[in-house]
Formats: sequence, C-alpha cells, structure tokens
Amino acid sequence: MIPRYQTILFVILLVASIVMSVVLWQLRDRAHQRLLAGQDSAPTQAPEVAPAEQATLLVANDTDNSLLTQTLSLPLPPSSGARARAILGKLLDLYAAPDAAHPVPGGAASIAQVFLLPVPAPDDAPVSGPPANSPQAAAPKDSGTGPQLAVVNLTGAFAASHPSGLETETLTVLSICATLHANLPRVTQVRFLVDGQTRLTLAGHADLTRTYLAAQAVPAEGNHP
Repeated sequence: MIPRYQTILFVILLVASIVMSVVLWQLRDRAHQRLLAGQDSAPTQAPEVAPAEQATLLVANDTDNSLLTQTLSLPLPPSSGARARAILGKLLDLYAAPDAAHPVPGGAASIAQVFLLPVPAPDDAPVSGPPANSPQAAAPKDSGTGPQLAVVNLTGAFAASHPSGLETETLTVLSICATLHANLPRVTQVRFLVDGQTRLTLAGHADLTRTYLAAQAVPAEGNHP
C-alpha cells in the first residue's frame, strides 16, 4: 500500500512535468517562428554598389620626387564631394601599402571630409558666422560651372604620423592637389585643414596655411611637379 503523501507527491511531480513540457514546447515554437520571420525580412538582394569608373591618380615617387599618373577603376558615388574623398582615399591607400614608393601611413581613413566650394571673387568677404577657415564659411552661390575650391580635411592622426621632410611632405600635398584636379577639373584651388582646424604645416615643413593652385601641381608629362 503506497502512502498517501507519496501519491500526492507523485501527482504533483507529474503535473509539473507536463506543465514544463508544454511551456518548453511553446518556447521552441516561438523561437522557430522568430527565426522564420527573420529569414523572411532579410534582404533578397545585395546592397547597391556604386558603378566602377576610371579615376586618375597622381602618385608620388620618393625615388626621383616625381608624380606618376596611374589610372584605376574605382566604384565612385555620384556626389562630387564623395567622389573626391573616395579617390583621395585610394591615393592614400597606395601610400599605406607595404611596397609604396611614397610610404605614408594612414590610408583612406586619413581623409575626414572633402568640401567643394565655389571660388570666391577677390572682393567677396565672409559674413559673420563660421570662422574663415571653416568649410561652412560664406561663399557665393555655386553656378554649377565655375571654378571650385576643394577643402581637404585631414585627420590629426595622419598629420602626426606623416614622415617629416620638405620633399616628402610637399609630394603628398601636390599629389592630392593634382589628383583632385585630374578628376574634377573645376577644382582650381585646394586648401587643407587638420581635424577641421587650420594647421601651420603638415609635419613641420609643407605649408598648410596657403591656398594651392591645383593646375600647377599637375606635371606636364606626368613626371616632376
């Protein structure tokens, strides 16, 4: 004869087991439904990639202090500013490569932004607002056909790690100016910022306070600037 308390305990355990089985089954079913829902909501097509276009890079060579033309096929966005940043990013990626003829660390991440502004007339004066060295400083309305000023905002890490020396710094600056002009002919002037601020030099030598004339940085035969 089984004692009554053991019978009651057995019944309780049996009921608890059944309840737990039902709960586990429901949790499993819900997890399965969430998995299916996640699969259904996943994109069926890969994200669109910008079409590849020909880009001309003026690549610095420390051996003879030259700028050599290199044409690459790159995915380029439609916006001019974004295109400029992508092209310059590829240029700096070449400099960061182990076998670079002009070794400079940092790569594409060294280009924080590139702003394209209409070149102001000589008598234009900035109105009150952002500081004169800010890319958002006042400028005439862009007609869509006139010359442009490119403001290249470099990162502080790039400037801090750039090799010091007049020739190597100048080659970096001129290669950026020449590459911009080769791909965006409307860019006739280039200015540089570092972390959004005016900086005296790149790494102690190349002047970053001046405005560079982009066309003058392009070598006539792709050799010496």
